[in-house]
Amino acid sequence: MKFLSEYRDPALARRYLEEIKKTVTRPWTIMEVCGGQTHSLVKNGILSMLPEEINMVHGPGCPVCVTPLHLIDKAIYLAEEKGAILCSFGDMLRVPGSQKSLLEAKAKGADIRILYSPLEAVKLAQQHPDRQVVFFAVGFETTAPANALSVIHAHRLGLNNYSILASHVLVPPAIEAVMEDEESHIQGFLAAGHVCTIMGTLEYYPLVERFKVPIVVTGFEPVDLLQGILMTVKQLESGEAKVENQYARMVREEGNPRAQEIIYQVFEVTDRLWRGMEVIPMSGYQVKEAFAEYDAMRKFKVNIPEVPENEDCMAGEIMKGIKKPYECPHFGKKCSPETPIGAPMVSSEGACAAYYHFSGMVNQAKEQPA
Repeated sequence: MKFLSEYRDPALARRYLEEIKKTVTRPWTIMEVCGGQTHSLVKNGILSMLPEEINMVHGPGCPVCVTPLHLIDKAIYLAEEKGAILCSFGDMLRVPGSQKSLLEAKAKGADIRILYSPLEAVKLAQQHPDRQVVFFAVGFETTAPANALSVIHAHRLGLNNYSILASHVLVPPAIEAVMEDEESHIQGFLAAGHVCTIMGTLEYYPLVERFKVPIVVTGFEPVDLLQGILMTVKQLESGEAKVENQYARMVREEGNPRAQEIIYQVFEVTDRLWRGMEVIPMSGYQVKEAFAEYDAMRKFKVNIPEVPENEDCMAGEIMKGIKKPYECPHFGKKCSPETPIGAPMVSSEGACAAYYHFSGMVNQAKEQPA
């Protein structure tokens, strides 16, 4: 496959690494926003190959990781107390709620199913007209079109037993929140290519103008990331701050207008609570009043209070780029994929999971006192 070979080309990767080393003259801190970028950087050993002047830190771009405890509790409530067939992507099942995870609820008899598309959940609602089916709609802008489309499809079919528990979050407000944090020292960003495939790059220009930081949209393969880091370093070294698009094979400035149209047909922007980051204004999607019958929160009148996050989990500091996963005293000890304290150790896009599986630091952490 062309893209798999071209963007994993060792010779090309080495050339970008050499150019980065020749270009950088002073320390720079760059955040890769998306968890998929984090996993690629760690899994492919890129972090250890970069010059020591470049400090890559990990951002809040893992939708599972930023989903707060009370939303997990609400999903469990719908399955256990309301008897709904609760459908979810697999990553969500092992994320701890305040009392238990969805997987634990499933083990105790709740009808919780792993699906790969919300349209599968709509089909399930067709097949079980006597049951309520709820899809746990988690994700950034990337998954919003499919979740919105499931609502539109259910509406066209006249289904009254399908709804979504919406937990969508948005990238630009998260970058803004990171930059406004007093502890933040981020000097440049690698923006998530898949989000920009949907939304385009126009949303990033005001952020660059306000905070004077480069934002480079990248893909997820090793060559993508190395080229994106080089583009960012060149801007930083020359004192520039602009939006650049490394992922031009997929991303257009205007994004995907049809996908955006579908999103805004069903969703509207709202304030959203992020795990470890508190409420970020206008940073999420909620179902519009016109589709209220497909909003599980309204439909089932879910009223579960917010609960404090686990004090042992450093998720907020990690996702704001303040600390690295291995700096947590519980990393690889009290907190592991089998016994997670928080979502970043569970999700396939979580920074803690990336370091646990691919960095080789787990044994070092186990040798250190907790």
